[in-house]
Amino acid sequence: MAKLYFKYGTMNSGKSLEIIKVAHNYEEQDKPVMIFTSALDDRQEVGKVWSRANFERPAIPIYSSTNIFEEVAKVKKRIYCVLIDEVQFLDREHIIQLTQICDQLKIPVMAFGLKNDFQNNLFEGSQNMLVYADKIEEIKTICWFCDKKATMNLRLNNGQPVYEGEQIQIGGNDQYLPVCRKHYNEPCIKSL
Repeated sequence: MAKLYFKYGTMNSGKSLEIIKVAHNYEEQDKPVMIFTSALDDRQEVGKVWSRANFERPAIPIYSSTNIFEEVAKVKKRIYCVLIDEVQFLDREHIIQLTQICDQLKIPVMAFGLKNDFQNNLFEGSQNMLVYADKIEEIKTICWFCDKKATMNLRLNNGQPVYEGEQIQIGGNDQYLPVCRKHYNEPCIKSL
């Protein structure tokens, strides 16, 4: 039985690098995969999975109108795995399509993304992944300020913590830091 996996972590936890690694492992054995990413993530360019370690892969961009199930179903060759980056930006209908890929096409889906935003609220895609995923795994990283596990994303504006604003603001280390709960509430501002 194909399963839907939700692999979540904070910013800078290696989620995109993991997608690239998983794709490489399948393809090294001549097992084709399909890679998708949210079209909202335009840090490098739309339709690209990019890691801070400077590895990248082309991906099919997911727009609000994209039917992921139909995109996978129309491929003539066998697909061994579907990989999704930035799953937090997807809507409920997209997550339902991922379940259909597993249940009807019998292809495993591994979806990677953030669980919570900078205010510690769930993203729509993440909330639905928590509901529908067969298996949920945390990708761990350490706090920017100490050696504890990072569980939160601290948003910055000109080096200062921000706790209010729009849920989605695309950015990297210049705008977000992975932090533990203590340093989310009491960031080491001098270090920023």
